[in-house]
Amino acid sequence: MKLKPILASTLLGVAIASGGAWASGNHAGGHGADEEEAIGKPGIAAKVNRTVNVDMNDAMRFTPANFTVKQNETIRFVVKNSGKVKHEFVLGTEKELKEHYEVMKKNPEMEHADPNMVTVAPGKTGEVVWQFTKAGKVNVGCLQPGHFDAGMKGLVTVGKATIAQAGRVTVAQASTEQGKAGETKSDKPAGSADMTEGEVRKIDKEQGKITLKHGAIKNLDMPGMTMVFRVKDAAMLDKVQEGDKVGFTADKIGGQITVTGIEKK
Repeated sequence: MKLKPILASTLLGVAIASGGAWASGNHAGGHGADEEEAIGKPGIAAKVNRTVNVDMNDAMRFTPANFTVKQNETIRFVVKNSGKVKHEFVLGTEKELKEHYEVMKKNPEMEHADPNMVTVAPGKTGEVVWQFTKAGKVNVGCLQPGHFDAGMKGLVTVGKATIAQAGRVTVAQASTEQGKAGETKSDKPAGSADMTEGEVRKIDKEQGKITLKHGAIKNLDMPGMTMVFRVKDAAMLDKVQEGDKVGFTADKIGGQITVTGIEKK
């Protein structure tokens, strides 16, 4: 029996939506892209379905702490820090949050720039726009040292999309996803053995800082994420520009994680 074209497209869409939504990856955004895909992807502000307000306080709690969303829904989390110390709102898998928390305890001065998280100063408000593309559970945490251990955690429950919703995936979209699934890491340029691969996201010459989306930094025992680094020599920033693929080295200098060398690929 032959399937009618519309039904075939629907079934193909269902297969993609339920089968392999998490093929590619970076954290931090985060950290790693595989982890980022396991919880969804950065949302598009113009396509936000609804806004959720969240309060963070010095009792080390999110209010609310539990959220229910629909698969493929894009949520804008507006996060207010009503406390007197810095707090964070971070989306991730339980494994990722725990690993990142351990890194934060060793490097509390870290500055992040991942789309799945926001760091908010006392009395200020920030936001995270996120699309939850996979049904299941997504964890929330504040990874400031001591806060996660004190119970500053939350949970997003993502309800599975119906067949009708999943069937909206077109054959063209299916082909794109299949093409992405065929990509391999071997297509990426290999960096020097002692260098970490990264991509320049932002350059701040005035502050002597560079934002890099990077892989694991082995000498610092740090997982892949997007992070703001200081540079050892401001002249380094003249050698690269936003969007460049780079290889770089980093170390702790004066208690701060610092890029000590960088080269464009």
